[in-house]
Amino acid sequence: MRIIFWGTPEYAISSLDIFNKSKHEVIGVVSQPDKKRSRGNKLISSPVKSFAEKESLKIYTPAKIRDNIHFINELKSLSCDLFIVIAYGKILPKEILEIPKFGCWNAHASLLPRWRGAAPIQWSLIKGDEFTGVGIMKMNEGLDTGDLLLEEKIKIDNDDNLHTLSEKLSILSAKLFLNATSLLEENILKNTNFQLTKQNTHGREITYARMIEKSDFRVDWGAEAIKISQKIKGLYPRANTTFRGKNLKILKIKVLSSDEIKNKKNLFTSNYSRPGIILAVIENEGIIISTKTDPIILLEAKLEGKNISSKKQLIQQLKPSVGEYLSD
Repeated sequence: MRIIFWGTPEYAISSLDIFNKSKHEVIGVVSQPDKKRSRGNKLISSPVKSFAEKESLKIYTPAKIRDNIHFINELKSLSCDLFIVIAYGKILPKEILEIPKFGCWNAHASLLPRWRGAAPIQWSLIKGDEFTGVGIMKMNEGLDTGDLLLEEKIKIDNDDNLHTLSEKLSILSAKLFLNATSLLEENILKNTNFQLTKQNTHGREITYARMIEKSDFRVDWGAEAIKISQKIKGLYPRANTTFRGKNLKILKIKVLSSDEIKNKKNLFTSNYSRPGIILAVIENEGIIISTKTDPIILLEAKLEGKNISSKKQLIQQLKPSVGEYLSD
């Protein structure tokens, strides 16, 4: 199969790599244009573009794809069988969807129709979903509304965060996409129709995973402890608060159980009726902070200008005082 691969972030590289090593021919890679991503305003290539360059693959980085006649004509000239799309970053218009001989196919990191949209992995963690997965979908002009060819469900582990879950789903996407391509090829050879499944809009809630905004990263200590924990996992490693006027990235916390609260309550030397108060500092463990509900223990963080630290090292770095307030 002659394939054009569309993708931008690190997440898409597993799939590009597996297709590049397969019997299929990757005849081109489309990625987002270079962007200013560092303090020095230096233009940086997307992870997919950087990978494609190392593999000597033909690369396209159009500033726009809609009504881009030159780019569209270039795609048409390549006589492509499939477009494979993973986290490209833009919705493909009808004029592009109609180009490949056997359609445009997308790997979406959720159990559709739950978490259609830009940030499905983040929102599955933020909302505390028990399961997620990957669906291989035939693309149409809607936002992740196409019919499914394959789908696989996985459990979200208690210790998963955005990094670990993205890795799992990236690998799963690559495996499923290669299987899906073999299935498509088999149907093409037999001249039979693809067996697609409508998204299960009756059995699953339709939800939308909007893009993450800067304000989302702030930790609201006035929220329930479990919600704070879910946000920190879902936005890892960028959830943050303010400590003594400096940005403090919150990387790992633990919600204290009833038994743990009972056992440690004699250490609490501050009233925790107000959220965001340091209740106790426990050597070799961490810093206990009040929330709307149960206290949490801060296990790992990164203070502005400092390295990531945890437990005893974190305490030594922050030198926190009981009764101090962390602002959101």
